[in-house]
Amino acid sequence: MNTSTKIVLVALAAGTLGVAASLLTTGPGPLLRSELGQRALGSALEATAPATPAGLEVAERGARLPAFALQDLEGRAVRLPDAYAGRPVLINLWASWCGPCVTEMPALQAFAKGQGANGVQVVGIALDDPEAVRRFARRTGVTYPLLVDAPGPADAGVRLGNPKGVLPYSILVSADGRLLRQRIGPFEEGEIAGWARD
Repeated sequence: MNTSTKIVLVALAAGTLGVAASLLTTGPGPLLRSELGQRALGSALEATAPATPAGLEVAERGARLPAFALQDLEGRAVRLPDAYAGRPVLINLWASWCGPCVTEMPALQAFAKGQGANGVQVVGIALDDPEAVRRFARRTGVTYPLLVDAPGPADAGVRLGNPKGVLPYSILVSADGRLLRQRIGPFEEGEIAGWARD
């Protein structure tokens, strides 16, 4: 074995030990919050997800979102991604019965309020019963747009790149409707602004 190979092997071993030590001391959180960790988690979930229905268009990173329509809380049809064209959009999939989803909503609300007319538009898509979502919105004072879809094998989460259906799930969409980033799991306190900017 030559010297270069030994150096590479030692570096790989040190890196592996560093990752293992980090996981043991801080848990998987910091790694899973990184872009690399999110991509690895997404790939692992995709590999074990059920097959999507034939002909269903699923969003892919870097590509324009497939067009589809959902209803808002007043029953009006909202066509994605066109309804929010012209500015970046953070779409958050959630449900009123999902504890981590509900926990992160105040941070999403604060982020949405701070964006103004030209910043990132926050849109929630509830995979839930419409009346439960209306009650939740009234009770919590969420003011960003909320859309509703029935959970299932062809729901908005699946169409937006989350075939395993993990909630919460967020994506960042460019002003021209392309999928830029995906987030599996809840945001940590103070994390949204950096994630939406990177």
